[in-house]
Amino acid sequence: MNFFELINKCLLELNYRQVETFSSLVKNDHKRIMQIMNILNKEICNSENWDFLLRKSSIVLEQGQNELINTIPGKILYVMVDGTKYNYEPNIERYISGNLGLEKFCIMNNNLMFSKSDKDRNVDIYYYTRNCVKDEQDNEKENLENATDCTILPMPFGEQLLIYGTCMRLKANPQHVKFSYWLSMYKDAVLNLKSKAVVCTDDFPHVNLHRK
Repeated sequence: MNFFELINKCLLELNYRQVETFSSLVKNDHKRIMQIMNILNKEICNSENWDFLLRKSSIVLEQGQNELINTIPGKILYVMVDGTKYNYEPNIERYISGNLGLEKFCIMNNNLMFSKSDKDRNVDIYYYTRNCVKDEQDNEKENLENATDCTILPMPFGEQLLIYGTCMRLKANPQHVKFSYWLSMYKDAVLNLKSKAVVCTDDFPHVNLHRK
């Protein structure tokens, strides 16, 4: 479901008149719905390290080079150099003094810093992207802007979260006749997303019972 369809679903849920074209979204409440939906989409995507946000970027670190511009659009999870995991070193002093170590990296001035090597190295970076939208050509970006843009939240959970969450925030009144319904549907969608948007059985929540 794209941005335009989500907005029209919100208008229907709010008992507002739906629109025929994206360019007709000119009223104040239309603009508020669009703004709230964007904020909500980012908040949900950034609230957890979701599997659907995992991405990989590969870069060649050339011989004698010890730094890479950090172009990663998100939070770094792992850095692998020629198949070996490098650990993050928060103490920049170790890099400055030349004591960083062979299997560590640090970050300075938005650059990834490594020890020098006399050979080319393949750097694979696994990260959680901050981009939570795809355009019509599947290019990822941060904001819902065009009619055909889509959230990367898995459906149908994304649809429910954005529609009911947007309606709640737009009205922001617990006394509203539909507020409790929107809240209930939103909470159910959050729980379903957490339980069903995993790709490995090891990720499912479980309870361990121990006998004394």
